[in-house]
Parts: sequence; C-alpha cells; structure tokens
Amino acid sequence: EVLQNDHVSERLQHTKAAAETRALESFFAMLNTDPARAVYGKSHVFYANELQAIQTLMVVDSLFRSEVLEERKQYVQLVDDVKSYGGQALHFSSLHVTGEQLAGMSGVAALLRFPIQDIDDVAFDA
Repeated sequence: EVLQNDHVSERLQHTKAAAETRALESFFAMLNTDPARAVYGKSHVFYANELQAIQTLMVVDSLFRSEVLEERKQYVQLVDDVKSYGGQALHFSSLHVTGEQLAGMSGVAALLRFPIQDIDDVAFDA
C-alpha cells in the first residue's frame, strides 16, 4: 500500500537514480585514479567475475532484454555470482542518463575489490 503512493514511489525512484549516479561517478573516478580497479566491457567484466573481484557491478537493463536467450542467462548468472560473494549489483535504466552513459560503454562495468594488473594482456574468447 505504501509503495503504491505516488510520492513514495517517486522518492524511491530518485533514491535509485542517485545510487546509480554515485556508482557511475565512482567508476569514472576510479578509472582515472586506479584503472586496474575499474573494468568495463563484457570480456573484462566476466573475467573479473571469474576472479571474484567485483565489488560493484553496473549493468544496463537492456542487456536483460536481449533477443539472445543465452546472453540474458549470462547476465542473470553474472548478477547472481556477484551477489553470492558479497558484491553489489546495480541495474541501470536505459531510459536514464546514467543508463545511457553505461550503454555507451558496452552496458556493463564494475568496480573491483582488488586491482587486476595487465587485464588488457589477457586473451579472451571471442
């Protein structure tokens, strides 16, 4: 009943948007100050997940609506994995400016618990 109140619903949406904005700002700051602790792009993020290195996962919601079922399953599993080892997973709305920014960087990014040195030198499956 409380959640059906338009005022409460609007405040919750602003809180979610604020959390997304803070997370994305932290990501860009980390990318500038300690780039080994911030990754984006499917292959880099999934590699970081294999190492259980993800502290905060950021995923644009459109990836969960992919026409390719296997891709949707991969992102659902990624979120489950991150949560299972104590990380945070944020779903960004593709209709919000933060979601648009994230979509422009492949739709997935992460802040890491620890640095992954030379991640660009790791060979990834295509």
